[in-house]
Amino acid sequence: MGRVHSIILAGVSVVGLGMAAAAHAETAPQSAGAGSSVPTEQAEAGASEIVVTGTARSSGVRKLDAGFSITTASEEDIRRIVPQSTADLLKIVPGVYVETSGGVAGVHVGVRGFPQNGGGAFATVQLDGAPIFPPNTLSFLETFSLFRIDDTVERVEVLRGGPNPVFSNGQPGITVNFIQKKGGNTPEGSARVTVGAEGLFRYDGYVGGKVADGWYASLGGFYRLSDGIRDTQYPADKGGQVTATLTRRWDGLGEFSLYGRKVHDSNAFFSGAPLLSSNNGADLSVYPHFDQRHDALAGHDIRRLDLEVTPGATPGRISRDYGDGRTIDLNQFGGSLELTPGDWTISDKFSYTEGSADVRAIFTGAVPTTLGAYIGSRLAAGSTVGRGPATSGSASFATSGAAIADANLPVIVAGLWSIDKDIESFTNDVRLSRTFGSHTLTVGSYFAAYSVDDLWYQGNNALLAFEPHARRINVTLNNGVPLTRDGFVSATTNQVRASYEGRNIAGFLADEWEVTDRLRIDGGIRVEHYKAEGTIGTSRAGVDLDGNPVTLYNNGAVVLDGGSREVDYSKTKLSYTAGLNYRLADNLSAFGRLNSGYKFPHFDDLREGSRVVQKIDQYEIGLKTAQRAFDGFLTFFYNDFKGQTYSQQVVNPTNGAITTVTAIAGSRTYGVELEGAVRPVRNLDLRFNGTWFRGRFRDIEDGVASGVQNGNKVQRQPTVQLRAQPSYRIPVGQGDITLFGAYNYVGKRFSDIQNLQRLPSYQTVDLGVTANFDPIELQFTVTNLTDELGLTEGNARIIGTTSGSVIARSIFGRAYQLSARYRF
Repeated sequence: MGRVHSIILAGVSVVGLGMAAAAHAETAPQSAGAGSSVPTEQAEAGASEIVVTGTARSSGVRKLDAGFSITTASEEDIRRIVPQSTADLLKIVPGVYVETSGGVAGVHVGVRGFPQNGGGAFATVQLDGAPIFPPNTLSFLETFSLFRIDDTVERVEVLRGGPNPVFSNGQPGITVNFIQKKGGNTPEGSARVTVGAEGLFRYDGYVGGKVADGWYASLGGFYRLSDGIRDTQYPADKGGQVTATLTRRWDGLGEFSLYGRKVHDSNAFFSGAPLLSSNNGADLSVYPHFDQRHDALAGHDIRRLDLEVTPGATPGRISRDYGDGRTIDLNQFGGSLELTPGDWTISDKFSYTEGSADVRAIFTGAVPTTLGAYIGSRLAAGSTVGRGPATSGSASFATSGAAIADANLPVIVAGLWSIDKDIESFTNDVRLSRTFGSHTLTVGSYFAAYSVDDLWYQGNNALLAFEPHARRINVTLNNGVPLTRDGFVSATTNQVRASYEGRNIAGFLADEWEVTDRLRIDGGIRVEHYKAEGTIGTSRAGVDLDGNPVTLYNNGAVVLDGGSREVDYSKTKLSYTAGLNYRLADNLSAFGRLNSGYKFPHFDDLREGSRVVQKIDQYEIGLKTAQRAFDGFLTFFYNDFKGQTYSQQVVNPTNGAITTVTAIAGSRTYGVELEGAVRPVRNLDLRFNGTWFRGRFRDIEDGVASGVQNGNKVQRQPTVQLRAQPSYRIPVGQGDITLFGAYNYVGKRFSDIQNLQRLPSYQTVDLGVTANFDPIELQFTVTNLTDELGLTEGNARIIGTTSGSVIARSIFGRAYQLSARYRF
């Protein structure tokens, strides 16, 4: 990681030079940087709202004049949405389908039908205009899981397509830019307490203001403790963060700002659970005695466990606490320099992230069976180890030792996976702009250096009673052969030890041409060089950890063998964008855009041997209007993918062995996005967004019969998605009461590239009320009012259909929250 540290010093030097220039620069109009505050009354006037994401200059552009599609949300909007996670906020963004059924961390973000394995490969998370971690998705890590929303966030901007391939880290999907509050001339602060029916307690606080002439600061953060909507018998979510900012402003010149953030947060992670499915997946019901909307396998009995990971007369063990779930422990630091000396505009945004992002979670594979059937399926294996034939077996609970006489007891085999990831990254985006007549030219560079150290122990399959808070089961055959050790029926079936380093260097050139007062044309090109290298530990399979064939529970393990292999990759690619925006009337404009981008293979791709660069071409046309009674943004889009890679880890339902199915394919997607608001009468507001698209795989280059096929639908994204958010404000004395709600409709999908696992449509209703009597604000919300059973994915690790008893993952059930906020 020394390379990353050296880059930090270089970035600090760039900022230092900029600050020195500020002391001698001529007075010029002050720029509104990415972190600058947009007055509330201006943000509410759609015709005048300024957006900074996706623009070449940090001063931004009017939303109505932007030649691209962008969604914005204020702090008040975020509070009313009550997002269960950072990614859950994206349900207000058309063209995006987000799965947050795994919990606060561990999400899937689908973008405009872009096919992907999981996570958020085509979604960049920025803080004040700088990516917080350059690889958007790696195995068991997506950048949404590295960021937490709290009351230090002023607003969020979500750019879809458009100039994404040229700016920031250059990925072509969406950029989600969280813009922080900063201290101002008037001191301000807030304190908010939130409680929930699921044992939730959360405190959010913020304070900011002027600390000296030209100097401003802020401090804020949150702490949360929650049992979780799904009961885990221990805190499902526990942790918090603290953020501080320091800003230096020069009148008429600009500002320099720094922030520091410390976050430690642990969150339960939920994989799929059993359901009953009929009519080829069209009809769903909860499994008897297990309602996954509120129940979980997690519990005290499978919390603190020892895993066998190395061979020996007594196999080597490691201890893991599965109550940790997905835990991030991060130190984050960053800042921005925004100056306008004379006719020039200088912008520099940088970020540094360092820490760990670990996973302790239960991963399901095969559907439940009965204890008797499970024992029967293992009799043959127990009869081949020199103890004579086995004809039956006896079972007991591993912790209590109590015998189990019921052969019809439902049981399930699930893996207890342990994933350690240590990460570090530094990014820097510097730009220089100047206007020449009707042209504004911007030249810039982007640099990112990052590293990841992986240690994985997958498998560790255990026999569990299928019930809420599952208990481990031990089984011994009647010939004396033990099938289990403390409930474990296997040791590790996959181990990974790897260290990677990556580096991206890009230069870009952009031009904004104001042809007339109504027509604006912009374009840009980006040249990027990417290099990745790593050392990957080699492993051997079929290892009997203790050398004793009778102990079936640790035969056939996969272990690291002490060797290693190297991977090395480098590539240079060109991307571009071009667009125009024409103002048809004062509050009506039309735009068109094309872009071409790419996605380099990242560390996990290289480990699996894939070196394919994905190429994505996008085309967009749209209309935008912002008026007193109506706001509307309509976008038609078309995407052309080439070289799309797909890999799926598949667990053998019989022995737990993990294999990887890979494919390389193209895809074509076209669709339409709509968002806006209607205000038919005073105090009544109806916001809406919707998406329709058609996406199909084609041009298969590589694959297997059980994999993707030409004409298959792009997986895990609904063809139709709708959201309506009504609100009505009732003035009361010196305050007001606002009633609000949200209706969501998610259309049917396939969970897999094979198009075998059908996921039916579902719909949810959220309701809330806010009482605002300054300085006190009270808010009560209920999410998923109807307790809808809605599936976001099927069994990602088993190839098969959605018939009979299946593994799938549902959205969370009904939940309540009450918050009280005091502003000062």
